[in-house]
Amino acid sequence: MMLLLLVAACNPYKKGVRSYQLGEYQVAINQLEKVADKNPKANFFLAESYRLSNRIDQAEPYYAAALQAGLQDEEARFYYGYALKANSKYTQARQQFESYLGSAPRNEEFKQRARKEVNNLQALSQILSQEPVFVIKHLTNVNTADAEYGAVAREGELYFTSSRGDAKIYKATGKSFTNLYRAQVGQAMETVPNTVEKLPEAFNMADRAEGAITFSPDGNTMVFARGNAKGKKGGDEVNLYISYFRNGLWSEPVIMRISDPRAWDSTPAFSRNGKTLYFASNRRGGLGGVDLYSAQVDARGNWGRVQNMGKEINTPGNEMFPYVSEDNRLYFSSDGHPGLGGLDLFIATRRDGKVSIENLGEPMNSPADDFGLSYFAMDKGYFSSNRDGGAGDDDIYAFVNNSPDLKIVNYFLAGTTYTTDEQNKQVILPNVQVRLLDHEERQRDVVISDEQGRFEFQLEEGIPQFQIIGDKPDYFTTRHDIDMSGRYLDRKTLKQFRTDTTFRQDLVLGQIVLDRAIVLDNIYYDFDKADIRADAALELDKLVTVLRDNPQLVIELSSHTDSRGDLAYNIDLSQRRAESAVRYIISKGIDSKRITARGYGKTRPIIANAETEEEHQVNRRTEFKVTDITPEVQVVPTEEEQETPPAVDPEQPQPKKEEKPKKKSRDAVFDELGDGR
Repeated sequence: MMLLLLVAACNPYKKGVRSYQLGEYQVAINQLEKVADKNPKANFFLAESYRLSNRIDQAEPYYAAALQAGLQDEEARFYYGYALKANSKYTQARQQFESYLGSAPRNEEFKQRARKEVNNLQALSQILSQEPVFVIKHLTNVNTADAEYGAVAREGELYFTSSRGDAKIYKATGKSFTNLYRAQVGQAMETVPNTVEKLPEAFNMADRAEGAITFSPDGNTMVFARGNAKGKKGGDEVNLYISYFRNGLWSEPVIMRISDPRAWDSTPAFSRNGKTLYFASNRRGGLGGVDLYSAQVDARGNWGRVQNMGKEINTPGNEMFPYVSEDNRLYFSSDGHPGLGGLDLFIATRRDGKVSIENLGEPMNSPADDFGLSYFAMDKGYFSSNRDGGAGDDDIYAFVNNSPDLKIVNYFLAGTTYTTDEQNKQVILPNVQVRLLDHEERQRDVVISDEQGRFEFQLEEGIPQFQIIGDKPDYFTTRHDIDMSGRYLDRKTLKQFRTDTTFRQDLVLGQIVLDRAIVLDNIYYDFDKADIRADAALELDKLVTVLRDNPQLVIELSSHTDSRGDLAYNIDLSQRRAESAVRYIISKGIDSKRITARGYGKTRPIIANAETEEEHQVNRRTEFKVTDITPEVQVVPTEEEQETPPAVDPEQPQPKKEEKPKKKSRDAVFDELGDGR
């Protein structure tokens, strides 16, 4: 009789394991549940199937059963702690992570994350003791028993992602694939009944799953995530797509070059000036499972310069769903920072160059996943959660921030670009490209000064130093440092709800004129010496910067003495000093072909027949002059970059496009997070 039972149970177990290995986690669950009470190993695969399909709270009893039955598996002991945390069993979760660390684990990544979770769980009391300042509301008109999440507002409409109405089922989760929708926004941030509609087929392909969506601040650029093909096994990648609103139509969405074809790239969000795109990715080289990244747009509208946002933001866990508020503060979701379980909502604040991370606390956060925050107005907005009490799966909630300390502070940097005329008077220089860099020399923004030479940037609060660089053909590229120490306002002292503060800094660009001498101030040498002193090195470093900023220039560096002393001696001394300065500049990475040394001794005085010491000091100088201007490398757009995608009428159905089949391979993080997000 026992043999018959084992034979009968074997088939569902094998089928379940095979489905698990294929990434068909819901199919695996359906099979393995039939034999869980007879096969301890089935409990482990059940727990893992729930975890990898983003339902780790439901994995808890199966991890417990597998471990109680004697399963010796490091992964089970590790993730059991997360399952307990997801069910608000914080003390037991901490004990489980401590027990795991005491079992001599071999997985270094797991050990690092377990240590961090022990610390995170010890910090829970502080999070739970926070005085609530948010009021939340479940939006009944838009939510269904399926998933709705990632709400963002644009021109009186609410755009969001939902799995409603899709008949095809994703075998990993047992849920429908997601598509993009919109609805009219009525009173109290609720959607108007019967206005929900699916976006056109160009934005909801029949064989794809669409994820999170965002819009540029001007509403004319759309970026969204598009997931795997709805095939038998699904696919591995999620990519970012971009579309432009022109002449009343949205252009055909095209994949962004910043997408990694091997990775999960999703949850995009623009900076307030629209020049930076933040997104989440599990691409190689990150700090954890999913990290936050930034990308910059250049003057031709091409996106690139992808950078990881660093260990102050990213953890060994997962960070995603970034959002930048009107006052340039970054919100995001994470399961790696101290939180209540699953994904929690956080705000990152920068002060004096250091980033602090604050959990938004209850009721914004819960033991479930809380994510996808966006603002509708300065003190209210939307977020998503799969917490208990919703309509079913992920739901959209509205929130109001009632904090008495809520203040919106915007910082701006404005200035004018100038040059000098023949009388050395400043005159307006229009159409200068001005770039804004932060203290780590990362480009934050780029603008062109107008016909009056005016330019303006919005600054991110807390960055200790900025740098502006002005570029214009036939003029020296010029930069200026801006120290922000002590210039940021204390929000607690402000009376107004909104404060705008503008700092000013002008840029003066000198015109490049061949063979016009330019004096380098404060280049001093010891008596009868040619060695570069520390004070002279500081001034020569400025010339190194000029040469780096202006790679097309070839210069002559010359040294001059006063009229006293022997002619031959002075020429020899000035030549040695010029050569010493040139060697120093070359040591800083400047090509030796771009600079020559000349010692003129006393043969080229500025003041002839000098008599006073002050006049002799004027004649003792170091100069440089531009002797040649070499052609700069021209960057020519590729044909693909020059193409303008055809416009799409958002009110009309679009014809289906044939696509070449792709070879697919599974990605565990894609499965864990779900195809929709």
